[in-house]
Amino acid sequence: MNIFEKYLTLWVALCIVAGVALGHIMPGFFGAVASAEIAKVNLPVAMLIWLMIVPMLLKIDFGSLGRVREHWRGVGVTLFINWAVKPFSMALLGSFFIGHVFAPLLPPGQISSYIAGLILLAAAPCTAMVFVWSNLCEGEPHYTLSQVALNDAIMVFLFAPLVGLLLGVASITVPWGTLLLSVVLYIVVPVAIAQVWRSALLRSGSGAFNRTMRVLQPISLVALLATLVLLFGFQGEQIIRQPTVIAILAVPILIQVYLNAGLAYWLSRRFGVAWCVAAPAALIGASNFFELAVAAAISLFGLDSGAALATVVGVLVEVPVMLSVVRIVKATRGWYEARTGVSAPVSAMEARQ
Repeated sequence: MNIFEKYLTLWVALCIVAGVALGHIMPGFFGAVASAEIAKVNLPVAMLIWLMIVPMLLKIDFGSLGRVREHWRGVGVTLFINWAVKPFSMALLGSFFIGHVFAPLLPPGQISSYIAGLILLAAAPCTAMVFVWSNLCEGEPHYTLSQVALNDAIMVFLFAPLVGLLLGVASITVPWGTLLLSVVLYIVVPVAIAQVWRSALLRSGSGAFNRTMRVLQPISLVALLATLVLLFGFQGEQIIRQPTVIAILAVPILIQVYLNAGLAYWLSRRFGVAWCVAAPAALIGASNFFELAVAAAISLFGLDSGAALATVVGVLVEVPVMLSVVRIVKATRGWYEARTGVSAPVSAMEARQ
């Protein structure tokens, strides 16, 4: 994990301060950014989102889908958590905490937007950072790669209908045209570009690919931070008026992460999945593709919406929470492997040989 990834929460916190301050100092600039849009797509933010997403998708080898069957039990557990549990549990948690428990402490006009942002955050499994988490817990690398590739392929087809369903159940108006446009702009097109670019780089040799990734990785994170500055530039007044909003939004996110990680870990043990697969399965089951969530929230509800703020809170808590999950699965390895019937683990080093 490089210094940007390791201290991502710190950078996000600094972006909050910088965004709020700049929003007061340069309101004209932020107004100009907000007005630069076509068909409800903000062009400066769209460019930043592409700079975030494409380098991450370059890491994905869809050819690894052929190896899914090698770890079919772990893949099955993670697919169940990612697509049948996590989005629905977040919708329930968001409605309960944001719509009821903490509703008196929140701006009434933004409550449904906050819930929508939480749903968007949970509707897509993480694409990039899970490689970091898997490496930290000595996860089986082939499982991680094939699982992420499979999730990305599913996301192309399932993200829009799943989000539409959950927003509708939560009585939130679904702008279907904008939602489908978001899927095309932020999933289909970046995946296609990344795969074509990846193939061209690999034909030039692994050295060319590695050099390109070293250049693009910091650009991706800088684009993320620049997007956050813009978001908080628009959200500054609301945050100053309601400083507890961020802490309140973090509550369902934290519960959801630990709930889904724990369920994935327990189901993996129940079905006899090797620990080196169960550990990354828990992490993939719990983490979110927050870059896509931020992009979709901005497109659907606007830069200054509660939905955009809710997805940004997901970025804020991602690193410390997921690092705690890494520590938990590593600390419980002995308990996990003590169960009769759990196959002997294969270390990440052995898997590469």
